[in-house]
Amino acid sequence: MNTQGKVFMYGDNVDTDVIIPARYLTTADPAELAKHCMEDLDKTYVDRVQKGDVIVAGENFGCGSSREHAPIAIKGSGAGCVIAPSFARIFYRNAINMGLPILECPEAVTGLAEGDEVEVDFDSGVIRNVNTGESWQAEPFPAFISKIIQSGGLVNYIRAKEGSAEA
Repeated sequence: MNTQGKVFMYGDNVDTDVIIPARYLTTADPAELAKHCMEDLDKTYVDRVQKGDVIVAGENFGCGSSREHAPIAIKGSGAGCVIAPSFARIFYRNAINMGLPILECPEAVTGLAEGDEVEVDFDSGVIRNVNTGESWQAEPFPAFISKIIQSGGLVNYIRAKEGSAEA
């Protein structure tokens, strides 16, 4: 499992209110939320993001409220993953539950720049800058988290497990 795309670089303490502003929380539809992803921080994000692109940010990404809408909006926008030195713990859990891959790797954050082409291999945890060839090692996901992400989130994972148990 991997993703490849260009880097969108953001700073420290990007909170859930700028990932998806509260005024759009009247829906949980990923496509609708995606239209407003990051708009209070970067009005051009939704027009520029392509499937597989990677958000790279500073410390404490996803701080603020516990809303699940934030990882839904990011995933719905097409972003393939988020890389940061650290994540707010509730955001980390919500991202996994929604099937959004996130990796903690401070070295990659300092080594990447806006617009770089990056390739991320979730199975090995290797993050590679396609432009420079430089690479960094993040902790790969444990098998059970990989299965949740590959299933598209926790609900889909549980449904698939229940379906296989009934067979």
